[in-house]
Amino acid sequence: MTRPRMGVVGLGMALKPHAQSYADLVDRLELALAWSPSEARRKAAAAEYGLPMADSLEQILGDGTISMVSILTPPNTHLELVEACAVAGKHVLLEKPLDVSSDRARALVAACDRAGVTLGVVLQHRFRTPGERLGALLREGALGRIVAASVAVPNWRPQSYYDQPGRGTLARDGGGVLITQAIHTLDLFISLVGLPQEVFAYAATTPVHRMETEDLVTGSLRFADGALGSLLATTTAYPGLPETITVIGEKATASIAGTSLSLRYHDGRTEEFTDEASQGGTGADPMAFPNDFHRALIVDFLDAVEHRRPPRISGHEALKVHRLIDGLLESAETGGTVVL
Repeated sequence: MTRPRMGVVGLGMALKPHAQSYADLVDRLELALAWSPSEARRKAAAAEYGLPMADSLEQILGDGTISMVSILTPPNTHLELVEACAVAGKHVLLEKPLDVSSDRARALVAACDRAGVTLGVVLQHRFRTPGERLGALLREGALGRIVAASVAVPNWRPQSYYDQPGRGTLARDGGGVLITQAIHTLDLFISLVGLPQEVFAYAATTPVHRMETEDLVTGSLRFADGALGSLLATTTAYPGLPETITVIGEKATASIAGTSLSLRYHDGRTEEFTDEASQGGTGADPMAFPNDFHRALIVDFLDAVEHRRPPRISGHEALKVHRLIDGLLESAETGGTVVL
């Protein structure tokens, strides 16, 4: 079978796990051309990863042999780039978030729907083994009815991270810790227990950082079935602690900490699973993690295109976590409960 040819747009910090995954998947796809508006980044990516470089975005869009494009650019560029790819008939694998606002995010998803192209979103935490195991148990009803579900994302970023142009700004990133760091774990959380029906939140920019947007958010959650929960997201937790998801059911309690899963059943049974090789990314170096889950996500995207089905994290799926983030920030701004 002929391998699909992929173009890459954007050669910044997000490139590393993608480039590693493309190299691992050489039997599944051909990396045709890569491009960045920065000449320095083009030269660096060509030297480090051996990527073939395009002279322009138009060269990628106009190449009829390229059927899909991976977009790794800053969030505020996503809508226009995805629209251009959709018009050119290219399937799109898009780095999170969808865009800087939900209005732009919805327009982006609609553009792909109109063009009939596949849109996949890089929210790779859903492919972590503990989350997949817990998801299967929840679908089986092994924990019984859920009574509580909580999530915590205690990351650390030094001030030097936010000193980079555009980092943590509304204009380029669309927000702070929620849309940039916590979005991965929040997406996994709601894929397991569903979107809360109501949220109440506080948000702050702490003295730890000089930045435009929030570096700390806490919240209370109420789900449609009456379950309650809590939320913490921050980049002030030095030196970066494991992200956690806790689900309390009538029959058992499950806890994910980083890439470990612990289950405690009322009848005395226990289950433990740890994927030691896949931890990292919560501290000063946000890219200090292996590419296992990016690779799994890309395989799912390739399978989705081949079999003409939605990928596990489609544009419509990714809109759900944007709804949660919007609700939390709206509650923090207004001081009231927000119904999602």
